[in-house]
Amino acid sequence: MQPTTGVWRRLRVILEMIKFEHTLFALPLAFAGVLLAEERWPSVKTAVLVLLAMVGARSAAMAFNRIADATLDARNPRTTDRAIPTGLISVGWGLAFIATASLLYFTAAYLLNPLCYVLSFPALAIVLLYSYTKRFTALCHLFLGLALALAPFGGWLAVTGRFEWKAAALSPGVLFWVAGFDVLYACMDVEFDREAGLFSVPASLGRKRALQLSRVFHMLAWCCFAGAGWLLGLGVFYFAGVAGVGALLIYEHLLVKPHDLSRLDTAFFTVNSWVSVVLFLGVLGDKLFSF
Repeated sequence: MQPTTGVWRRLRVILEMIKFEHTLFALPLAFAGVLLAEERWPSVKTAVLVLLAMVGARSAAMAFNRIADATLDARNPRTTDRAIPTGLISVGWGLAFIATASLLYFTAAYLLNPLCYVLSFPALAIVLLYSYTKRFTALCHLFLGLALALAPFGGWLAVTGRFEWKAAALSPGVLFWVAGFDVLYACMDVEFDREAGLFSVPASLGRKRALQLSRVFHMLAWCCFAGAGWLLGLGVFYFAGVAGVGALLIYEHLLVKPHDLSRLDTAFFTVNSWVSVVLFLGVLGDKLFSF
C-alpha cells in the first residue's frame, strides 16, 4: 500500500507543480477552433480527443519547463519553494511524467486525423523550446504566444484534417494576448533575470516601459480578435465576447503598476483565465444561433 500512496502523492505534487488547473488558459481556445471549423456540432469523440491532446501537451510543456528551469528556480528567491528545488519531486519523476503526458498527446493526435498526428511533433517541439528562449532572446514572450496560438489552429485541424487560412484566424490575437500577459508576469523577476543573464522585456526595458509594451500587445490582441470575427463573418454574440475581452484586459492593466506588483497574481492568473473563457463563450453563443 505504501508504494501506491507514494505514487499518488508524487502525482499530486506534480500536478500542483505544473499548475494543472491553469490548463484553462489554452483549452477554451482549442475548443473555439473546433466550433469555428464547421457549421455543425463536433462529435463527442473529437471533443474528447481535443481535450486529451490539450491536457497532454500543456502538462508535458509545464513539467519540461520546471525541469529546464530547476537550477534557476533554486537561485531565484521567488521560486525556491518549487517542487524540484525543494526535492519534493525528482527530475526522474518529472521526465516520466513528461513522457506519459507526451504519449497521451501523440495518441490523441493520431486518433484525430493524419495531419494532426504529423503536425503534433513540431507543435510539441515549439511548446517545449519556449523554456529555453529566455536564455538568448527577449522575444521569449512572443514565442510563448506562438506556442499558445497553436491551440485554436489545432482545434480547427482536429475537425477538418486539412489546411485552411481561416484555421489561423484567432491565432494572431492569441499570440499578442499571451505575449502581453507574459511580459506582465516577467516584471516580478527583473532583478533576478538581470543577475542571471536571462532575457526578458522587463529586464531589458525596465518595468515601466515593459508595462507600456504589454498594453500595446493587448491592444493588438483585441484588434486581432475583432478582425478575426469580421474575417469569419461572426455575429453579435462573438463581438460581445470580444468586448468582454477588452474590458478584462483594461482591468488587468489597472491592477498592475510599475512600482506596485501586489495584485499581479490576480491580473495574471484570475483575469487571464477569464479572457479565454469569455472569448470561447462568444464563439459558442454565435454558433448556438447559427447551427
